[in-house]
Amino acid sequence: MTKNAPEDQQPRRKRRWLVPLVFIPFVAVLWVPFYNTHEPALAGIPFFYWFQFLWIIIGAALTVFVYLATE
Repeated sequence: MTKNAPEDQQPRRKRRWLVPLVFIPFVAVLWVPFYNTHEPALAGIPFFYWFQFLWIIIGAALTVFVYLATE
């Protein structure tokens, strides 16, 4: 086995700032007073529910993006 050369580690260090992006959905959903309302409704679904569902999709997309960018 050979050890990774320092030049192989450079791209990984440059992309380390992407990792905190994974925590954005977590923080957004924890701030309940921001989205604790019925209006605006989307297709009859109260804002409270579709906002949380939207963050599930955004969180999954951010996780995939960070994974692919840091691999």
